[in-house]
Amino acid sequence: MAKDECKTMLDALNKVTACYRHLVVALGSTSDSQNLREELKKTRKKAQELALANRTKLTALLKDKTISKEDRAEYERLWVLFSSSMELLEVDMKRSLEIGQEFPLKVPTRHLIQTGMTGSTTTVAARAMSVQNMKYEADANIDTADLKELQAEITQVGQMMEEMEMKVQVAPWAVEAKQEAGAELKSSLSVGNSSVGVISICEEEPKEDGVEGEGGIMRIFAGIIFTAILLIAGLLGYLVINL
Repeated sequence: MAKDECKTMLDALNKVTACYRHLVVALGSTSDSQNLREELKKTRKKAQELALANRTKLTALLKDKTISKEDRAEYERLWVLFSSSMELLEVDMKRSLEIGQEFPLKVPTRHLIQTGMTGSTTTVAARAMSVQNMKYEADANIDTADLKELQAEITQVGQMMEEMEMKVQVAPWAVEAKQEAGAELKSSLSVGNSSVGVISICEEEPKEDGVEGEGGIMRIFAGIIFTAILLIAGLLGYLVINL
């Protein structure tokens, strides 16, 4: 039960941090707005809550001397995944701070960048927050007032990571992966649901046999044409040299 609970909590954290990264991409673009800034704030708060819960749970389990060797290996693997997720969150928080300082909304000093992104990001944020509709309650100066709070939270996340390394000494290079690199990209299994909502991942549709057959014929035909062009070019070059 503890193992399944840890996996569920880590899955929730990963999805919220992925949502936060998606929102950070829109900062400074023409999709930027006061609503986006509040979505970022609420999402990173949720990520920090989940991070604290993950750290508390995994720390207690890894300090337990009575767990089996197999269970400890699994908890160490989850700890490494958790640490990686925290590092990504810290990087994205720093990026959000830098871009927020460069593109304030209340007193614009630079024009927003035309990145090609359009529309609202509310749907993605609402999924991560497990709510139907995002409610905005921030003041008009959230883009400036929140930056100080964000800077303090970045420091807290850094301190949390240092405490993690001191309390539980897990060498990442000593933890063995349970699957090959990139295996999750090859898997056709659907993404499971968690308590914080689901960010859907589009699966590639299987190709039909007929389409593959036609593609193979086209490649062969293109190869024949290319070979014929090379032969003709060589023959013309030979004739030009001898004339």
